[in-house]
Amino acid sequence: MRTKLSQFNYDLPESLIAKYPTKERHDSRLMVVHRETGEIEHRVFKDVLEYFDEEDVLIFNNTKVFPARMYGRKEKTGARIEVFLLRELNTEARLWDVLVDPARKIRVGNKLYFSDEHDNDRLVAEVVDNTTSRGRTIRFLYDGPDDEFREELSYLGTTPLPKMMNREAEESDKERFQTVFAKNIGAVAAPTAGLHFSRELMKRFEIKGVDFAELTLHIGLGTFRSIDVEDLSKHKMDAEYYQILEKAVEQVNKAKAAGNRKVCAVGTTSMRAIESSVSAELMLKASEGWTNKFIYPPFDFKIANAMISNFHLPKSSLLIMVSAFGGSDLIKHAYQEAVKEKYRFFSYGDAMLIL
Repeated sequence: MRTKLSQFNYDLPESLIAKYPTKERHDSRLMVVHRETGEIEHRVFKDVLEYFDEEDVLIFNNTKVFPARMYGRKEKTGARIEVFLLRELNTEARLWDVLVDPARKIRVGNKLYFSDEHDNDRLVAEVVDNTTSRGRTIRFLYDGPDDEFREELSYLGTTPLPKMMNREAEESDKERFQTVFAKNIGAVAAPTAGLHFSRELMKRFEIKGVDFAELTLHIGLGTFRSIDVEDLSKHKMDAEYYQILEKAVEQVNKAKAAGNRKVCAVGTTSMRAIESSVSAELMLKASEGWTNKFIYPPFDFKIANAMISNFHLPKSSLLIMVSAFGGSDLIKHAYQEAVKEKYRFFSYGDAMLIL
């Protein structure tokens, strides 16, 4: 029987989409879902420590969000244009894939000017290609060294909060829309399950002897793209770059080999990366490349036996993956419970631990 998109729909009141994070990262709510018994517990995120023991492993995605949303003006008309940086295509040529809004005004050959708050022009870009209806390839016309160019992008860009939050990014978002373990810059969205971990909570995990394995998966906008086919076997995910180094492989496989340890993927992106890198012996292997793996029920997970995730939007690829891991019926029930109990949803929302 084919898995259908409509199975993953539910009513989400707009008021439950979190616009701001909790004051302290570890004070968000935590729903604990037990797959064997179907039991659901309501806790606070810092209580997550109680569910892990010495030599268990948490797998973190250490990607770092860059300030991908920029605002420029079109030459001659001065029309305000939003430019969302998706990925760098060529460092030397300063070529980038971007989304522009409103797209109908932007054609090949147009120049875009990016200014600071005093209206001093800092950067100029030229549109060199159309990629999709909203997609363009642009070339930044900048002659200085690469590190100065990066500083300019960082200075002019803003934190790319998802549009669903219905607000402009604020100064506090620079820190809060980033995990405390973020290292490798390249994502246009935060691995949101990791946002609940404070430095204090990480220290308490360390003291307890829980191991941290890090990997990198640079999240692109494809993660949030709506699925427009009813038959999920026909859906194609956008590819995202990932890297899993030998150290993480050793940590995870040691826990797997022990047989009685928890191996917990923190977030759907960590899960996607590890399931894209499984050896013939069904262990994790070191690898680097691009993954377009789409995980939907039924799916046989090879590496992790526990998962932490946020509460995701209806019909999203993220909800579909969580349902594959937790069991569609149980996760559907858990989400009904979350709506009833007014959990906070989406990027700045609350968390779920699936055991």
